[in-house]
Order: sequence, then structure tokens, then C-alpha cells
Amino acid sequence: MDKTVTVLVDRRVMHPLYKKFIRRSKKYAAHDEENVCKVGDTVRIIECPPVSRRKAWAVVARNGEAVDASAVGVSA
Repeated sequence: MDKTVTVLVDRRVMHPLYKKFIRRSKKYAAHDEENVCKVGDTVRIIECPPVSRRKAWAVVARNGEAVDASAVGVSA
């Protein structure tokens, strides 16, 4: 998809019975207005009004640098 990045968010949660930390991950589809994100980039995303059926997130920073997200109504 054009102007879309898939962001994998990892987190650690404690198992309720065994009290062991386990990894959970979730994928989010985020809007990348300038199409600048590459595989392996560290990005920061924020919630925005829905852009499409699956996209309700927008990329606001890539590798610590701000990215223009004003096209989807987001002010970072």
C-alpha cells in the first residue's frame, strides 16, 4: 500500500498464573505521508482520525527526526 507503514510494537507482560514475563506484539498500520520510512526504522506514531479502514495512526517521528503529519490532521 502506498503511504502506509506497518509498525510492530513489542511489549512484555507478566503471565497471570506462572508470573513469568512473556513477549506480546501487535502490528499497527500507520500513515506515512511522505513515504520516507524504510524497514528497520524506529518510528513514533500517534492516533489520528481514520485515514482508511485499517489506518488510524500516523507517523510523527522517524529515527528521532520529526516527520510532517499535518496532511491527516495531526499536530505533533
